[in-house]
Amino acid sequence: MPTYDYECDACGHSYELFQGINDPVAKKCPECGKNKLRRLFGTGAAIVFKGSGFYQTDYRSEGYKKAAAADKKTGDGGSAEKKSSGGSESKKTDSGSSTKAKPKKAD
Repeated sequence: MPTYDYECDACGHSYELFQGINDPVAKKCPECGKNKLRRLFGTGAAIVFKGSGFYQTDYRSEGYKKAAAADKKTGDGGSAEKKSSGGSESKKTDSGSSTKAKPKKAD
């Protein structure tokens, strides 16, 4: 439930009132008793998030959590494939010098 700021136009008394969103607006001033009370615009109904934060992964489904755990168990996540399929490799010839292999053309 939000806190609303009220101010009386007759006596100038201002205060905060903790009330529900659907509750009727207060009209009678608790200080002078006149019906000159008005609700001020402010952060009354705003949502305030407190704490260390809210993350996308906080509320993941069980299926996602199981798949993520399985990926962690498999190891490096496929980096071995990247190493073996690298660009050009050096080959030694019979004369002992190294030359670069020519890349194969895709058909």
